[in-house]
Amino acid sequence: MNKEPDDKVLRVVNQIGELSRVEVFLEELAEEWSLPTPFVFSINLVLEEALTNIILYGFDNDSQHTIDVCFTKTGNELSISIFDDGHEYDPTLKTDPDITLPLDERPIGGLGIFLVKKIMDKVEYQRKENRNILILTKNIGS
Repeated sequence: MNKEPDDKVLRVVNQIGELSRVEVFLEELAEEWSLPTPFVFSINLVLEEALTNIILYGFDNDSQHTIDVCFTKTGNELSISIFDDGHEYDPTLKTDPDITLPLDERPIGGLGIFLVKKIMDKVEYQRKENRNILILTKNIGS
């Protein structure tokens, strides 16, 4: 039997300090939805990477911007949609780094997105109405 989705939304602003609010929100959600601790740890890492990139690189100005993080649990699947009004940027198009190269030969950057793609089962990107939408999906049992 497929259960109806359960949705929760957290709105943050483009400040690194907001990451602690995301972590607390995720912990509360984990308790409410009975999510396993290792799963929550992985999701927190993914959110920290994705949101840090948006906060540090997504905007041209120092103005406050809102970022909506929407969590949807449907059956045994968690989907997280992140909405921001920053620069158009599709992380799914980023080429994975060659992690077989020695550290001193690897280009700087790109490991965070690589990590997100490795942890999540599905990473999708859309651009609608001048907003980026990053959709991250993972089976709760994986």
